[in-house]
Order: sequence, then C-alpha cells, then structure tokens
Amino acid sequence: MATSSVSKGCFVFKPNFKKRKISVPVEDYFNKGKNESEDSKLRFETYQLIWQQMKSETEQLQEELNKNLFNSLIEFLQQSYSGFHKNSRDWGCQIKLREIPTAALILDMKHFLQKLVSKLMNCCVDEESKEESIQVTQKKTFCSMDSLSSWYMSVTQKTDPKLPRKKRTSSSQWQSPPVVLILKDLESFTTKVLQDFIIISSQHLHEFPLILIFGIATSPIIIHRLLPHAVSSLLCIELFQSLSCKEHLTTVLDKLLLTTQFPFKLSEKVLQILTNIFLYHDFSIQNFIKGLQLSLLEHFYSQPLSVLCCNLSEAKRRINFLSENQCENIRRLPSFRRHVEKQASEKQVALLTNERFLKEEIQSLLENLHVYHTNYFLVLRCLHQFTSSLPKYPLGRQIRELYCTCLEKNIWDSEEYASALQLLRMLAKDELMTILQKCFKVFKSSSEKQLGSTAKRIEEFLAQFQSLDEAKEEEDTSGLQSKGLQKTDLYHLQKSLLEMKELRRTSKKQTRFEALREKVVNFIDSLVREYLLPPETQPLHEVMYFSAAHTLRAHLNAAPRIALHTALNNPYYYLKNEALKSEEGCIPNVAPDICIAYKLHLECSRLINLVDWSEAFATVVTAAEKMDANSITSEERNEIIHARFIRAVSELELLGFIKPTKQKTDHVARLTWGGC
Repeated sequence: MATSSVSKGCFVFKPNFKKRKISVPVEDYFNKGKNESEDSKLRFETYQLIWQQMKSETEQLQEELNKNLFNSLIEFLQQSYSGFHKNSRDWGCQIKLREIPTAALILDMKHFLQKLVSKLMNCCVDEESKEESIQVTQKKTFCSMDSLSSWYMSVTQKTDPKLPRKKRTSSSQWQSPPVVLILKDLESFTTKVLQDFIIISSQHLHEFPLILIFGIATSPIIIHRLLPHAVSSLLCIELFQSLSCKEHLTTVLDKLLLTTQFPFKLSEKVLQILTNIFLYHDFSIQNFIKGLQLSLLEHFYSQPLSVLCCNLSEAKRRINFLSENQCENIRRLPSFRRHVEKQASEKQVALLTNERFLKEEIQSLLENLHVYHTNYFLVLRCLHQFTSSLPKYPLGRQIRELYCTCLEKNIWDSEEYASALQLLRMLAKDELMTILQKCFKVFKSSSEKQLGSTAKRIEEFLAQFQSLDEAKEEEDTSGLQSKGLQKTDLYHLQKSLLEMKELRRTSKKQTRFEALREKVVNFIDSLVREYLLPPETQPLHEVMYFSAAHTLRAHLNAAPRIALHTALNNPYYYLKNEALKSEEGCIPNVAPDICIAYKLHLECSRLINLVDWSEAFATVVTAAEKMDANSITSEERNEIIHARFIRAVSELELLGFIKPTKQKTDHVARLTWGGC
C-alpha cells in the first residue's frame, strides 16, 4: 500500500507585497484611438482649464439669479404673513383674506426649490450631487411629515412661547406663522388631489393660514388648464419670473460664447442643435450647459490643433513648440489652404516648406482671429440694439437669434436684413438717439482700441442730432401752412392739408433730420458688412470652432428606433462575434432568435401569417445544424424550435414591432416600416 507524504500537499502562500491596481492616466483615455498622442495631456489640461472657467461663470450667474429670486420670495412671504394680521372690515380686504396666497415660479426650479426648503426649515431634502462628478451620488436625509410638523411647531413656539397651538384672537388675525407648501413641479402633481386640497384649505384658512409656492415650466396659463375656474379663483397668484427661459438662455450664451474671454466657440449648426433641444424639449439650462461641455470635450478630443485653443499669449508660446506633424495638420486645414492660395507664389512656397516662416504666419493669423472676435461681438451688440425693437423683429428679438443668423451666412444678403434697414429709415429722432446712446456705451465699454473711431463717430452723430436747427424746420413748416390755411372753413382746411401732404410726398429734397438718419443707417450697414463676416471666412477658425454637429446630435438626440433596427438587423454591430458576419440579405442561423424572427418579418407585408413565419424560422434555425439522432428526437426538436419562435415573437410584440389583429386570428400586424 502506497503512503502519501505531507510534502506532496498543496499550500497557499500570501505574497509579501500588495498587488497594486494599475491606473491608466486620464489623458490616455482622452486620446484613445488617435494617432496624434504627443500633445494629448496638454489638450486635456487645456480642456479642464477652460471648462472650470466656464463652470465658475455659470455658477456665479445662477447664484445671482437664485439670490434675487429668493429675496423676492422672502418678501412675498413677509407680505402675505402681514396680510393675515390685517383686521379690516373693508369688503375688498375680507375677500382677499379668503384667498390662498400663491407664488408661481416660472423656470427650471427643481434645484432652487430644494435649496429654498433647506433654508426655510434648516432641513435637507434629496439633492443630487454635482452633475460634473464622474460617479453620481445622492445625499438623503429625512424630510418626513413628523420632521415638518416638529419644525412648524418649533417656529410657532419661537414666535410666541406662551401661545398654545392653533390659538387665535379673532377670525382674521393670526398668532402663528402660516404653513408654506412647496410643490417643485405643478404639472406632475395629481390634479384631483391638488383641487381637493385647495378647496379644503380655503375653507379652513381661519384656522390654518396657508401659503403655496410651486414651480411651473412654461407659462402661468398651465395653472388655469390644470385647475377649473372655481378652484383657481381661490388662489391669489403672484408670478415670480426673474428671467424667462429664453432670456436665461440668452444670458448664458452672452456670458460664455458672445465674449472673447473664452476662445472656444460653436458653429451655427451645433448652436442650433443645443438651442432647439432647450426650446422644444426640456427648457433646462443645466442640460444646455451639459451639451456645451460635451461640445468642448469633443472638440479637444477630435481636433489635434485644439492645443492652440487658449488665450492669445499662451497660444503664441505653444506655436513655437509645434512638431512637424502638427505643422502639416495646419497646412491641411481648408481655411489655411484658401489663405495660401491668395498669397504670392514666393510666400506660398515659404508657407508650405519653411516651418519657421509658417509659425510666424500662424501667430499673425491667430492675432487677426482675436481681433476679428473682438470687433465681431461689439458690432453684433450694436446691430442688436438697432433691430431688437423693430416691429415683428425681422432679425429676432434675442441676440442669440441674430448671432445664429450671422454665423450661418452673410447677413446683409438676407431679406430680413433689408427689411430691417427699411424700418430703421423710418425711426423717429428720439428713438434713434436712444439707440445711438446704447451703442456708444457698447463701444466705450470695450478696452480694445480697434473700434475706437467708431465710438467717436457715434458721438458725433449724437451731437449733430442735438444741434439740428429745429427752428428753421418749424419756420418752413409754418410757411407752408400759412399758404394753405388762410381760409378757416372746414372744406378749405382739409384741402390745404391734402395739398401739403402731396407737396411733402413729391418733394425730393430731404430734411436735415432725414439726411442725418440716412447717414446713420448707412454707417451701421458699413460696420455690418465689414465686421460681421461668417467665421468660415477666417483662416484657422477650425482651431476655435467646434462644427461636428452630427457627432453632437448622435450623443444628445436619442434615436431608439434606429438603435433597435441596427441591433436586430445586424447583431454583429454590437456583439462583435465573427460568426454573426453575413452578406447583405442573408440570415445567419447562429444569430439570436429575435434577430432571425425580425429579419424574416421585414420580408412580409402588413399582415404576417404566423404559420408561414414559424416554418421560415424553423428552416433558418435548422439549416446546417448537426443533430444527433440518438440524443433528441425530431418531435422534441420541433417543440424546442416552436418554443424559441414563440418567445421571439413575444419579444417583438413587447418592443412594439407587431401586434395581434382581429382581422385574422392566425395573423399579426406589422407596426413599423410599412405597417399599420
């Protein structure tokens, strides 16, 4: 009998060192799949720097808006509370006391209302962590009815420690603070419950003073749509709207894009995608800023020359360290190639062969691009001052609308611009002077000297308007009137007025004011044609502008139908299994059952015969299968295939591709791509 030795046993020994997790630098992921890896770290750091600056700017703007709105709400609460104390026998006051004071906040107010609850009762509610963090975490603390009741009673006792709860001195004078009810989203609240609550609360206002605060996403009209008149009449509604959604969006654009503070810019199509998502989907400034961050990240990820997308002094320093590959990338830019074609033959050769000469030219072009942006935004704001108050707003009411038009094309070639100029030639003197004063402030506020003569010219126009010889104009008018107003009867008076009107219409000579107004309009027109050129006309604009609209649309615009069709029609696209590769029109038998059933149903008409579909499915599944006759019988195999087919059909029905039909019991109806 053989003996076993302990030495033949298996022992586990712990290593003396701890296994360290290998961490990959973030910039490696940032440049994954790109050949130009020499400046990936620098581009990633530049992206982080610009985004932190943008983030700080938006947070400061949001903090100011929230502060103003919070102060307005506190003032509303104080006025409502003092209103409860009034003990007047006036009929209007008595009616007022029967209404529930209600504050309606028109904005994306979810986070603001959460902070408001926190500040009012010193108790935290569920609040999402910062959206920029990689891992989403939530801080959750209790905000139950018990905690709310305890808070309310503590505030009541602080108001008057000797006062028992619910005690009052008269039917219209309160000794305890009112209950403040905050609803984050009125539209998502159950309408019937809200109606009953308002009706019951209005009947007990003499016992429980109540103040409502709720957020609405679009318009106060939604209140009257959700609540019948008998219920909404019980509310004394006061709107709080620090900025409308569109104005809020314009303010964010003004801070982040319509400035030379940040070198990064968006093309017209990209900006249109972000604004359309905001205006027609969610009205969320937070989501708009997320889209802007995604555009910034994609620009630095996909554009190797974005390393120069920084402030001008730093860009000049980086130009000196450009590699040979980066210089070649600049030479390949369409805007730079157009710039080279406009140069003399000797300079063309130098730009294409001499790197030192090329770098000097790049520095000059970036300086010109910086000057272009400075002048562009000043003239854009000036044009907006002229066109934002015109009837029907031919160039838009918000500056973002005007900006999108200027990004897209030469604005002076559009019919809207011609219409705006015609309306400007009809402005009165006071209106024109007011606009010129605003434009003068715009140009004076800039520290740049590129358009210093423009501010001086506008100042001269203002002086000329003020020094118009109005006395002479009035004398000429009175002379005309003296000729036609000699008769005092009504008939001759009307005749004289018609003659004066016809004389003014046929007279080709302009008044001094009309001539000066024409000069102002022509001057603004010349500024627009000189400085509001589209960015595509500027060399090296690709360094600053993100224009991959299709990439952004693929990330932000969900297309579940396309994704489902791709997954079911070509499972290799997602599974990356070589066995799933097939020629166009072929159905591999190794594909998932739902994919086989889906591709077969595409070949059918509006109504699909389940028997034919099942037989076709079985034919594909059993094709080229090697079945062991001893292991499974033909009947058992058919049952398994039938069960697989039933499951695939049920999944397609769940996804919404087919549905049962009452026309034929053994048929199903297609719902997509030609279905009913």
